[in-house]
Amino acid sequence: RVTGVQTCALPIYLFLHSGNIVKRNTSVCYFDCTNYYFESEDEDEEYVDEATGEILKGLRRYGPSKEHRPNPIVQMGLFMDGNGIPISMCINPGSDNEQKCAVPLEEKITKMFKNKQFIYCADAGLGSLSIRKYNSMGGRAFIVTQSIKKLSDTLKKAVFNDYDYRRLSNNTPTAVKYMQEFDRFENDNRPLYNDVVYKVLIADSAVDVGLYEEKILKNGNSKMVKSKAVLKQKIIVTFSRKMMEYQRHIRNAQIERAKNILKTRNVEDVKKGPHDVTRFIVRISTGKNGEKASDHYSLNQSIIDEEEKYDGYYAIATNLDDDAKSILDINSKRYKIEDCFRILKTNFNARPVYHRNRNRIIAHFMSCYTALLIYRLLENKLDQYGTHFTTDNILETLRNMNVMNTQDSFYTAAYTSSQVCTSLNGVFNLGLDKKYYLPKELNKKLKKISN
Repeated sequence: RVTGVQTCALPIYLFLHSGNIVKRNTSVCYFDCTNYYFESEDEDEEYVDEATGEILKGLRRYGPSKEHRPNPIVQMGLFMDGNGIPISMCINPGSDNEQKCAVPLEEKITKMFKNKQFIYCADAGLGSLSIRKYNSMGGRAFIVTQSIKKLSDTLKKAVFNDYDYRRLSNNTPTAVKYMQEFDRFENDNRPLYNDVVYKVLIADSAVDVGLYEEKILKNGNSKMVKSKAVLKQKIIVTFSRKMMEYQRHIRNAQIERAKNILKTRNVEDVKKGPHDVTRFIVRISTGKNGEKASDHYSLNQSIIDEEEKYDGYYAIATNLDDDAKSILDINSKRYKIEDCFRILKTNFNARPVYHRNRNRIIAHFMSCYTALLIYRLLENKLDQYGTHFTTDNILETLRNMNVMNTQDSFYTAAYTSSQVCTSLNGVFNLGLDKKYYLPKELNKKLKKISN
């Protein structure tokens, strides 16, 4: 038996007791994955437990790294509630398919919630057929990003058919063509420039949205095949003029870099990638009368035109019957889980990891996860108090709140009062803005915090 998701009882304990500090909003659960690299060039070997026959796959494995580093990595899956506070996490080998960790971890949090209904929200990479099917049962629902390029030809025609689009702000009919062409510099058009238009497409057939599922062959190998299942779902397609302008600005800069490569460099020496500027360059081989063909390069206008078709468009798939505005609003909060990963990696130094023992690796990430949870609870309490500060503001204040022993008779604050400190005093009533503290006074504060 191969072990799957690596979790422990601590996230469950933390979730249950965090409700005593802040009311948890679990009506929507956001899920995402990231990876962390190690300061090592060797991945872990698999270990077979002779007593149980269990195959323990090493956590540090080579896989697709978001940083493109040639180091072994581990994968973290994270669930977050509607207020941006972590619910649970798992650690998997870096070579594992991230889609396979979603449902096992979700099954655990479903038990934590005692089968309470919730909405699963994730990006397209974590919205496979099995994940959508699982979240179509037990009162659960899903909202996942949908790739327009992977839609069937029928649904693509419906997306680009300029019919039945409406403004999200007031639900009045409009046309995408008009959204693409109005003068965005006119002050009267500013509300329209900041608005989004949408339409809803019924897509009950999973084949229509380009979903694939894993099929086990007779020889034991597996391959991805197009899904034949039928799933109740709809697709909400949106178009934003502001997003279209942004995407074209980015592409125009890439095209200029591609032109510069054609002028000054050998195209074959440039590193290739799916989002690299060389995708705009095409090689043309020509030869005459049986002579050896010669190669030359030029811009591939057909690729540029094909990409430009999708500028400004965005889509999500869902099985909810709610109105489009409510569903899009839920999906718009996915950025908070990316922010969780940013805090872990940047502010809490979760990477690189220097451990190699399996238990220590998991303990390292549980420490990071616990720190993230405590920080998010603190941030949420400050928001409820009516004050919002950046992550750097809060952490810098906490790190600077040191006191100095003065002649063994009292302690002197080595920090000065700040807006964050004042708000912390207002939330927790600890009186942390004094200049001098008696030892007995500090002991009382520590007991109050520990209780």
